Parts: sequence; C-alpha cells; structure tokens
Amino acid sequence: MTSKLQAAILIALLLAVQSSGFAETKALELKWNELAPLVVGHRVELTLTGGAKVKGEAVVVREDNLMMDVAGSSGAKPYPKGSAAIPRDQVSLIKVERTRGSWGRSMGTVIGVLSGIVVGTYVAVVSTDSAGAAIPLFLGIASGAAVGGYFAGRGIDRKVTLIRIVP
Repeated sequence: MTSKLQAAILIALLLAVQSSGFAETKALELKWNELAPLVVGHRVELTLTGGAKVKGEAVVVREDNLMMDVAGSSGAKPYPKGSAAIPRDQVSLIKVERTRGSWGRSMGTVIGVLSGIVVGTYVAVVSTDSAGAAIPLFLGIASGAAVGGYFAGRGIDRKVTLIRIVP
C-alpha cells in the first residue's frame, strides 16, 4: 500500500469517527396541552400540514395556537419574520433543538487539532520531498481536522427532539 493511500485512509477514518453519532430519534407523541414545558424558550422547527416549515423560538403555547418569534419559513404561504401565531390544527410535527453546554465543541476542537497535527505531519513528511509543498499540506490537513472536530463536537452538544401532536 502506498503512503498516499495510507494517508487518505487515515484521513477518511478520522473524519468518519468524528462525525458518528448523529442518528435521528423517534418522535415523541404528545397532546397539545403537554407541549409547553418542552418547547417554550427553545428553537423549534414546525412542519405544517401542507408541508411548509416554520423556524424560530417558541414563546408560548396557547389553547388554540403556538406563539413564535419566526426566524424563517418556507411553503406556499410563508410566515413573515417576527411574532406569529401558528394555529394548532396546522402543526403536525415539532422539532425542538437544545444545546447542552459546550463540552463537545471544546473536546472536538482539541481532538481535531491534535489529530490534525499528527496526521498532517505524517502526510507532509511521507508524501512530499520539499518544505514548499509540505507546509501548505500540513496546514490544510491540521486546520481541516480542527474545523471538523469543532463541528463534530457541536453536533454532540446539540440535542434534537421530534414531537408529533396526537389528538
């Protein structure tokens, strides 16, 4: 096996390990009156009955609607940015996004930097004969691994809960 192939395999394994663990969760089935403790004050994405999506922060759950601070929406009739009342009968699925501290981002970045330095050094030494080619190769691999580690850690910090509304 050539050294360039070994380096490519090592980089692919590094990226695969850092991005694992992002499985989709099964949706919780809740009644409308059970929503408030889970969604109020969090970033949510609503999937409406017509397929449209509304993103923003849930402000309050009322008996007949969900008050949101809309950040963006899609669909045939998009909601304008700002405060909006989403009717209860239009909401079919709620995706709640929560952040659990910054431990994952910190550790992901540290692991990404360390692994980037090791892999970048190995690839630069084995695959090039001159410093002119080795330095940019090392910097590219090291910085790419650091950025990859940060985003993998951010994914670990983020918890997504799917909620399906039942009658």
